[in-house]
Amino acid sequence: MSNHNNIQNPPLGEARRGPQPAERLSLVQEYYFSRKLKEVAQLNAEGRDIISLAIGSPDMPPSQQTIDKLCEVAQQPNAHGYQPTMGTPELRSAMAGFYKRAYGVDIDPKTEVLPLIGSKEGILHTTLALVNPGDEVLVPNPGYPTYTSLSKILGAKIVNYNLREDNDWQPDFDELERIVAEREEMVNCKLSNSKIRIMWTNYPNMPTGGNARMETYERLVSFAQKHGIVVINDNPYSFILNEHPMSIMQVPGAKDCCLEFNSMSKSFNMPGWRVGMVVGNAEIISWTLKVKSNIDSGTFRGIQLAAAEAYNTNTPEWHQEYNINVYRRRRDIAEQIMTVLGCSFDKNQVGMFLWGRIPEHYSTCEELTERVLHEARVFITPGFIFGSNGERYIRISLCANEEKIQEALERIKAVFC
Repeated sequence: MSNHNNIQNPPLGEARRGPQPAERLSLVQEYYFSRKLKEVAQLNAEGRDIISLAIGSPDMPPSQQTIDKLCEVAQQPNAHGYQPTMGTPELRSAMAGFYKRAYGVDIDPKTEVLPLIGSKEGILHTTLALVNPGDEVLVPNPGYPTYTSLSKILGAKIVNYNLREDNDWQPDFDELERIVAEREEMVNCKLSNSKIRIMWTNYPNMPTGGNARMETYERLVSFAQKHGIVVINDNPYSFILNEHPMSIMQVPGAKDCCLEFNSMSKSFNMPGWRVGMVVGNAEIISWTLKVKSNIDSGTFRGIQLAAAEAYNTNTPEWHQEYNINVYRRRRDIAEQIMTVLGCSFDKNQVGMFLWGRIPEHYSTCEELTERVLHEARVFITPGFIFGSNGERYIRISLCANEEKIQEALERIKAVFC
């Protein structure tokens, strides 16, 4: 008799044994776009032909020199081995050179920059390097959902601070001081022993398009120095529809208490290449490298040298055409979509999205986005996924060509006009 016939069912009421998920998975949901894109794929399979204006994945290619360098290095027989986790010297030097040209900031390529396999990886590694389970993390509301989800997975406590339209989506520093004072009082009264370790900021801001301000950067550095908090500014959008790119590293003293992420995904049209960087305090960079070296290995040499080629050779003319002119034409059409939907928006916002406030007669932003999806067959993003302060907003991505965005406009007109 085969063994499987001897297996007995568990007694009634007793749970069947088997694999169980880690408890941390109960703290997060599957990423919104991961879930929603399955629905969109099903609608497309049914012949609905959905136009996606939801995700910020540039649809244009990187420069030809970048592609050529990748192909050149891939042909070299010695290019396919393991690479240093801290990145090749060529890439680190190119990243430091980029910061000097773009922002006028001196970065030591040996100690003050660390290449990343994208910014999501950087969020994971810097949090592991700086935050103990039970410690607190300041996260903007609205803000990039990964700041919250990865912190929760790692056992940190989320403390939201508000970004609001009436303050141009800049931090309220009076509120931040109150938050810190409340935490310090709780520690003094022995009601808590947790500590705010890091603060996430993101300027130019996603999803709101609020631009960077030197005054904000200066106040963030002062806040970090005063309270012993590491401020981490996520800065991938500084070149998109933005004539005056800025970095928090331009503020004197920022390297003592701050880090900054930057990325090739947006302004170099390389989202699938997964090349980013973290720059700033050399000691924290070394802690992050310690974490990273235990989790992953270096990126393929061809990608690293091609990324260095992009940093070294992309011209101001390339930047003007790809990051200003193209997105401006697309933005003009996106503004028409917002107008047809009855949404209000700030014409001064920057970045590769358009953020708009929905009309009052909609009970939720998702009520509007679901109607746009199922009636106009256009996928746009409801603002609630970025936090409670995004619940009355929608976001339109500019990462589709002008013909597609124009077609989306015509479809929406047919339903809403």
